Amino acid sequence: MASIQSDLETLPIVLLFLCLIFLIYNYSYNLSGKERRKKSCLPTTWPIFGMLPALLENCHRLHDYATEVLEESGGTFEYKGLSFANTDMVITCDPANVHYILSKNFSNYPKGPKFRKIFDILGDGIFNADSELWEIHRKITLSVMHNPNFLKLVETTVWEKVEKGLLPILENCAKTGSQLDLQNIFQRFTFDSISKLVLDHDSCSLSMDLPNIPCERAFNDTVEALLHRHILPESCWKLQKWLGIGKEKKLRKAWEAFDQFIYPCISLKLQEQQLVVKTNNRKENQPPGFDGLTAFMEAYKGTTWSTTTDAKLMLMRDTMLNLMFAGRDTTSTALTWLFWLLANNPSVEDKILEEIKTKLMHLKNWSPFSVEESRKLVYLHGALCEALRLFPPVALEHKAPVQADTLPSGLHIDANTKLIISFYSMGRMESIWGKDCLEFRPERWISGQGRIKHEPSFKFPAFNAGPRTCIGKDMAFIQMKMVAASIIYNYHIQVLAGHPVSPSDSIIIQMKHGFMVRLFKRN
Repeated sequence: MASIQSDLETLPIVLLFLCLIFLIYNYSYNLSGKERRKKSCLPTTWPIFGMLPALLENCHRLHDYATEVLEESGGTFEYKGLSFANTDMVITCDPANVHYILSKNFSNYPKGPKFRKIFDILGDGIFNADSELWEIHRKITLSVMHNPNFLKLVETTVWEKVEKGLLPILENCAKTGSQLDLQNIFQRFTFDSISKLVLDHDSCSLSMDLPNIPCERAFNDTVEALLHRHILPESCWKLQKWLGIGKEKKLRKAWEAFDQFIYPCISLKLQEQQLVVKTNNRKENQPPGFDGLTAFMEAYKGTTWSTTTDAKLMLMRDTMLNLMFAGRDTTSTALTWLFWLLANNPSVEDKILEEIKTKLMHLKNWSPFSVEESRKLVYLHGALCEALRLFPPVALEHKAPVQADTLPSGLHIDANTKLIISFYSMGRMESIWGKDCLEFRPERWISGQGRIKHEPSFKFPAFNAGPRTCIGKDMAFIQMKMVAASIIYNYHIQVLAGHPVSPSDSIIIQMKHGFMVRLFKRN
């Protein structure tokens, strides 16, 4: 058994019976000639095996391949998988379809049981929830995040992490001339920040020795495994899960790492609250301190979803993990691609630097600026929007209609059809953004009056759209501006020569090989 498992670790079980298919496909494909390949990128539908051979051939560039297929097929495509595995799906990036699915006919497109199977690691958190539980999550999250004390906590937490964690590491690399994986640094930064905001705990993963924090690294293994589940037949990834191999083995370890990090934080906070009540050790006129975890726990007290201690612990674990996913991966990914785009567009970097100097005149030497002052950085905001358009952190959205429906594009879909919305492809469609859709132009986000132009969310769904639009959108922009301005004002970043850059094959558009750079201190 150990020998079999060892073999399957190096070659996922699904590929064992698909290798022959792939060879047959390549042979047939080569016989068709070069001219045919030039004419169309649409996959051939083979008997029994459907379009799977084309998917395997392009598995190293799934998001770009999906974009090419959607471009050629007019924005909506029906994928036919293995005839015996129920892997057919509809993929779309048509704004009319997106608006219809996420807004106009929202009630017919819940997350549903298939989504919960794939994203079971998120439990009963806001990303998995539907109906009443989702409404409770959204109402509570909005109330906490709109609390002035929470906004102040965001500002102080981010600046403390910039000054004590981020800048010392960058300064050391600039002095020594050593190379640095900036993506890793951003991921550590956002992990520490969101952990402090929602768990009242800073693991200090962003420190000079860059310690290994299992929970922090578990996010990367999770997002890769979740895309894997979207593509493979359910029986295949469930078999891997049962055998404890491949990406499912990594996902199980990630699950354990999350639980071992989150549960102790919640338990400790409950003990602190019980101690306060028991000893009444808070002075009569002393106002209580504010922290995000306590605020969320208090808000969920009156709900029917946390009636027992165990239920309360599980619900808080799921809630915190969902918030950590939203705060860690999306912000770090957006910052990573922003600095890669700036490295390839130095004139944009110069304009941002000039804006920082002219709009924040008190910064003779670098010092933190307020949330209100961050709103003055309009050109930087436009640059962030461009990075989010070209590389939306969440690559796709998964839906399934409760009842059969007809999309605005004219396609009829049956109930429970797997429906994938490609946010990545939407930002690269000439029909949506014009002939310069692949260019990095912050100006497209700035009006003639020098203000930010607001595009409809069904055209720019980087923060989702409709009722499920990201609650933390404003908080994300505040954090990204603070981090980006801090780095741009103090350092120039140069991508390491020859370093390969491409999107990862996961539900989060990270850089597949990290982001290796050198830093140079500005005069």
